[in-house]
Amino acid sequence: MFGSGLNVYIKEAGLPIGIAQADFSQTLDLRRLEVMHLLRSRLLFVVENGEISIAQAQAAFTTGVGQADIRVITHKDGSAFLDRGRLWYTVSLRGRALDHHIQGVFSLSPTAFDLKLEGIIVFDRGDGLLRNEISSHIFYDDDEKVWRGFTTGFSFAANPAKEKKQIWAIESKVDPRFGFSVMKAKPTNMVGDIEDSHIIYDVAAKKWRLLTCENVNGYKAVLLESDKWNGFYKRIAGPVQTNSTGTSMEKIGNKWYCFSGSSERKINIYTYPELLPAGTLKMDLPPWDDRAGTRVWPNIVTLPDGYPSKYVALMMDRYNYPGLKGPNWTYGALYLYYGFQ
Repeated sequence: MFGSGLNVYIKEAGLPIGIAQADFSQTLDLRRLEVMHLLRSRLLFVVENGEISIAQAQAAFTTGVGQADIRVITHKDGSAFLDRGRLWYTVSLRGRALDHHIQGVFSLSPTAFDLKLEGIIVFDRGDGLLRNEISSHIFYDDDEKVWRGFTTGFSFAANPAKEKKQIWAIESKVDPRFGFSVMKAKPTNMVGDIEDSHIIYDVAAKKWRLLTCENVNGYKAVLLESDKWNGFYKRIAGPVQTNSTGTSMEKIGNKWYCFSGSSERKINIYTYPELLPAGTLKMDLPPWDDRAGTRVWPNIVTLPDGYPSKYVALMMDRYNYPGLKGPNWTYGALYLYYGFQ
């Protein structure tokens, strides 16, 4: 069950099989606070013959039927937020289609691939709903001692006649990595078909730089700039010529680069901040084959000295959960790569 719909599965052997689904946000939006406060769950059967025995009924947060949109949590300078010897990631937990998702938080030991679901984040715009946005980048502002970032307003898809897709600025004084967290969300000037934002504070330029994907005859990487982390962002580079997704920035050696997945069976690399083509990522066993989609999230992370590998990249493939009818963005299996220059 999601805030705006549900799936029903039956399991006998192997994977659970989807047997029914429904969307009901126009009638009953479970994301509304007043609905949450009154919600009661019932499990009902109508049986003409035979007998049913219920061993267990449970309400739980799970990893869904797929994970995507993997983004490492960082400090505001772009370095990875390493805590307790673990990297921390925002990962979308998929239910079925565009609005059937929720923002998960995972942790990972870079040397063990022991990915663990640590928390769930929803977003409060002050409109009475706890929003299930995804494609978030969260950073810890060490100066202000607060968690900040951006998320993509994909929850508009539950009510597209009344809402628009846009990027939202998010903030929390409470550590949002654990359990069930609510981050405050405020609008930005980035309204439209824009997603996959990644932000850093460029100390040399004394500017906040945000790399994102904008639909300019297809999703294309663009670089935006602002004087304030949640201020007015203007474009300073792009759009690039190639299809882009999962845009991110990472310092390789002493130099920043911009990365993006693509529909071209490549992970593209661009210069920073000009967004000029700088090559493609060399990969053994990339997370796609002849049948799978290739618009993955590169998610390159630089590790400090002391680790056996200088770089890691946690990626997903784009195979959907089998058997679901209708729109289905439930990918995918997860892959951990180790890298070197």
